[in-house]
Amino acid sequence: MSLTRLLAVARKEVIQILRDPRSLMIVVIMPVTLMLLFGYGVNLDLKGLPIYVYDRDGSQQSQDLLKRFQASEYFHVARVVNGYPAIARALDDGHAKMGIVIPWDFSLRLRDGGPVQVQALVDATDDNTANVLTGYAQAVVQGYSSEIQLNWLRERGLSLQPAAMSIETRTWYNEDLESSAFIVPGVLALVMSVIGAFLTSLTIAREWERGSMEQLISTPVSAMEIMLGKLAPYFALGMFDVIVCAAIAIYWFQVPFRGSYLTLLVSSALFLVVVLSLGFFISVIAKSQFAASQIALLVTFLPAFLLSGFLFPIEQMPVVLQWFTRILPVRYYVALLKQIFLKGTPTAMLYVDLIPLAVFALLLTLLATRTFHKRLE
Repeated sequence: MSLTRLLAVARKEVIQILRDPRSLMIVVIMPVTLMLLFGYGVNLDLKGLPIYVYDRDGSQQSQDLLKRFQASEYFHVARVVNGYPAIARALDDGHAKMGIVIPWDFSLRLRDGGPVQVQALVDATDDNTANVLTGYAQAVVQGYSSEIQLNWLRERGLSLQPAAMSIETRTWYNEDLESSAFIVPGVLALVMSVIGAFLTSLTIAREWERGSMEQLISTPVSAMEIMLGKLAPYFALGMFDVIVCAAIAIYWFQVPFRGSYLTLLVSSALFLVVVLSLGFFISVIAKSQFAASQIALLVTFLPAFLLSGFLFPIEQMPVVLQWFTRILPVRYYVALLKQIFLKGTPTAMLYVDLIPLAVFALLLTLLATRTFHKRLE
């Protein structure tokens, strides 16, 4: 293998990248755009949800309960209405996610110490939001109920016996429960999939379409030199994008980084080898830029978005899909990113994900090498 010939092929590919504004846009603009879009646009934190209130009692006690909803960061009392039809219309047109109805005998039942039921009408078109919203509402009402019960017992000279068992929650790794800390690190996997597989899937296919492959074949450059020379610029660009995206995540979105920078670079390099080799393999077998780009998008970006654990927990998927994700390299890379960023897991404890990623890198490199031949077909 000649280093001079390899560098000549790499220089040719760099010139091609610079001449193609679409490639430059993907390399330079798309990583930053994806980070900003997912960092700001995808928010799983359910806060400030609009609710309508129908207070049929109008007492001081019912107002105290409503003030608790107003004080909660999870609710926004959008309007106080005078009937069920107004709540129904608000739920129908999406102006409210929940309607709270306080019964007419609310204060009377509280004074007598009897059970009281507060009605919650929930928009369940999004079942996850409905479940979370119901839980938040129950927590607000339960807190108010405990205070009322304690006051009622004190007025009668009685004492409330403490519960025999309780739970004390301590949140680790993502203490503020911010969805950006969960989402933003995974965007690196999407960026690598685009930069790696999508762009390299066009390398050999572009040579066939432009008729320049015959010229490459007639030169003394070996197949390995062509492959490495064409992939080297994309590897450098991919590692540059890793650094840029990690800097945006840490310094712009304030995502905690508790791991090793070296471990992040090594795991990113392994995943980049995987997607580069896969993209090169697609480019060899497709021989058409359009077909190669579509195949690359199908086998890299979509699995990275849907089946990697980036947004949707793998544990909640059907068992068949859970097993299928085991043959997706991006699953292991996303797991590594979350452990490196949020948990700060030592490198020695990451072998469960690093070893499969290294195996995929080796297998796909061999596949790409064996598939590409320097001859006319």
